[in-house]
Amino acid sequence: MVQREEASAILLQAGRFTASITTDISEVRDGLTLLYPSVPRTAQCFSDFHISILRQRWWKPQVVFSHNSISPFAPLPYAHAFPLLEWGLNWCVTQHCHQYLVVHAAVVEKQGKVLILPGAPGSGKSTLCAALVTQGGWRLFSDELALVNLNQAKVHPNPRPVSLKNRSIDIIKEFSAGEAFTPSVKDTIKGTVAHMRPPTLSVQAWQQDATPALIVFPRYQQGAATKLAAVSIGTAFMRLVENSFNYHILGRAGFDALVRTMQHVACFDFVYDGNLSNALQLCDELIADA
Repeated sequence: MVQREEASAILLQAGRFTASITTDISEVRDGLTLLYPSVPRTAQCFSDFHISILRQRWWKPQVVFSHNSISPFAPLPYAHAFPLLEWGLNWCVTQHCHQYLVVHAAVVEKQGKVLILPGAPGSGKSTLCAALVTQGGWRLFSDELALVNLNQAKVHPNPRPVSLKNRSIDIIKEFSAGEAFTPSVKDTIKGTVAHMRPPTLSVQAWQQDATPALIVFPRYQQGAATKLAAVSIGTAFMRLVENSFNYHILGRAGFDALVRTMQHVACFDFVYDGNLSNALQLCDELIADA
């Protein structure tokens, strides 16, 4: 039986945004303490997002996410509270932050140059992203959302916990020993989910944007031969439109932002078999030539 807890507010530096989170769930508070080590503290000042994540009902308890008192999602099982919070924070950005073109992609940076990794769920983008930032010396911008500047060829960091699913959880735990992870949560809408704490240096550099240099569309395929193939600018442009959350809202501003971005990047399809060491070496070679 879940015991009643008092709801309390926490002010969170969530990437480049500030969130005031009210919760009565100890697992959520524990997750925030683990993954956002420099925070939490009592909310007293301005926040970009005002969020509550609260238990609902005693029998078979559920959890409800709300933003500004509006609940955009159906209640989920109580055990799914922390993943729901992270998904909800992503939703807040995609639905409300139209000062950027927001693209569904992992983003990392090295040598002042940004690598954008768009991909559908299951493509391996978050796994590759986690490997790059823990063992490859890359800076984490985001494992989910590319925030593209609307006026210049820049991408903005939003370093938050990296979401890993199913087999990739154990793969990254083994590949990058010493990183902090939340306990795995089973049977979510995305399977088994765990979150990895973002590297401290990446979090500290959340205001340092960088220029896009590479767009790589990863696709994990077990047993496949590693393959890198150039993608035309036009094809890459249309794929980014398909992966954007707000291109249709921004109109001409979104189009211009993508055109500006495509003028600075090389684009590739990348099929990989899960050998992360080889993938990291390839990414280093690409960024060196970009």
